Amino acid sequence: MTGWFTFRDGEATAGDVLALDRVRAVLDREGLPYDVVWSPGFRARALHLDEVRPEDYTHLVFVCGPLHGRQVEELHRRFPHCARIAVGTSVIDPASPAVTGFHQVLARDAPGAAPALDLAARAPAAPAPPVVGVVLTHGQHEYGGQRRHAEVAERVTSWLAGRDCARLELETRLDAHDWRLCGTAAQLEAVLSRLDLVVTDRLHGLVLALRAGTPALAVDPVAGGAKVSAQARACGWPALLPADEVDEAGLARWWDWCLGEGRERARRTAARLRGDAVEDGADLLLDALRTPVPG
Repeated sequence: MTGWFTFRDGEATAGDVLALDRVRAVLDREGLPYDVVWSPGFRARALHLDEVRPEDYTHLVFVCGPLHGRQVEELHRRFPHCARIAVGTSVIDPASPAVTGFHQVLARDAPGAAPALDLAARAPAAPAPPVVGVVLTHGQHEYGGQRRHAEVAERVTSWLAGRDCARLELETRLDAHDWRLCGTAAQLEAVLSRLDLVVTDRLHGLVLALRAGTPALAVDPVAGGAKVSAQARACGWPALLPADEVDEAGLARWWDWCLGEGRERARRTAARLRGDAVEDGADLLLDALRTPVPG
């Protein structure tokens, strides 16, 4: 079983992998054995093309993607004795050697043919992982020698890369002209309210997540603690790691808490923040404005 996810300099897209899952489900149902060949750049510990013995196989199946280029043509040369089948693929030039090298092409689209449903559409559904917003800062130079921003970001993102979750990088900066950024605070809040969790080292990453009722795993990137720690205390939010305590065990502990009992805690916190019982600086400002200026 091959595809563009097989080649060393190819790529694995979500659609390709779901198309593969659909084919695997059909073969599994019929009890037909197969191996999947992966790019070492995508799955380092899987079976790779340079490890495959072509003589061990009777068929080669190519799944999804366009049939063109030297890499596809090379499969025909490497597996000359195999029955070669392409399934769920796009045919751009029917005369291309990449196409004609297959014994059968079960195309999803080809010149002069009616289109077929893409394989990914009917792939088996997997349990949905949590959707996690990631709000990090690499600035805040006002903290000078206390800054641990780079180290914190590296530890957090390296750890996140190994978690089974859908990651969404977010920015609290608003921009009315850059389509990649939110133009209003309400737009950002709409995103935050739809997440399962926010991982952040920013004060407003923490506050806006809690305001939206979404649990936040907060990290203070300043040695000794600064405004993120102070705001966590002000909000009564426990899921906080100091800069010098950011490790896998601590991140995993608060991750599990946020996705468990932290969900209800975040909802209660949001309700409290929206109520009238909490006093903030704006309330105190009224008193300050009414106080005569000395002298």
